[in-house]
Amino acid sequence: MTNPFALVGRATLAFLASSGRLALFAGNGMQHVVRPPFYFGLIGRQMITIGYFSLPVVGLTALFTGMVLALQIYIGSSRFNAESAVATIVVIGITRELGPVLTGLMVAGRVSAAMAAELGTMRVTEQIDALTTLSTNPFKYLVAPRLIAATLTMPLLVLIADIIGVMGGYLVGTAKLGFNYGSYLKSTVDFLEPIDVISGLVKAGAFGFLLALMGCYHGYHSRGGAQGVGAATTNAVVSASVLILAANYLITELFFAS
Repeated sequence: MTNPFALVGRATLAFLASSGRLALFAGNGMQHVVRPPFYFGLIGRQMITIGYFSLPVVGLTALFTGMVLALQIYIGSSRFNAESAVATIVVIGITRELGPVLTGLMVAGRVSAAMAAELGTMRVTEQIDALTTLSTNPFKYLVAPRLIAATLTMPLLVLIADIIGVMGGYLVGTAKLGFNYGSYLKSTVDFLEPIDVISGLVKAGAFGFLLALMGCYHGYHSRGGAQGVGAATTNAVVSASVLILAANYLITELFFAS
């Protein structure tokens, strides 16, 4: 019969070892992020891949989220005769939470998997080893540009998602729920504070770093051919999503805990 304490001990040791490897990888990556030389061409290409090609999925997600949020808040608030709060709750909910989190999760699903697949393929075909042989640091050439690009691009994506999400709420509020156009906009602007937007953009930068880190980490350590690359992409998306949700709680505590 298997000793349950031994199972717990082995699982704890495996978790600590995995956390240590990830922390070393993150530290090495950050070291190359802040130290020159910088491959601006690679950073630019990654920003286009992460930002421009994620715009359709981010925009549609934000639009429908804003529309559903307005509808649900109206239905819930009508029980307390508080329908006038729809515009306020929509703009705060989108800018503080739903814009950054949903954008982070959507981009993690698209970008982290792509990074893990690309680096994993390079690993199993020994292209990363070839870079080292040619005196090119893989962290400087492969990891740092992706970390920089994702950290810089995510706030821009979230800002666009915020605008589209609020627009979605505005469309439902005015076209379906009967709110006055001017009153809805006035409530949106009057109750929106800079900290609402700033906290969301800070979250976006952190989410961008995390999703790129997990994509690079799992791809860089991929093993076992095509099956290993497939497992790396899955692990990258799952771990990036979990870290995004955990970081969201910590940053929210940092900004809004009384």
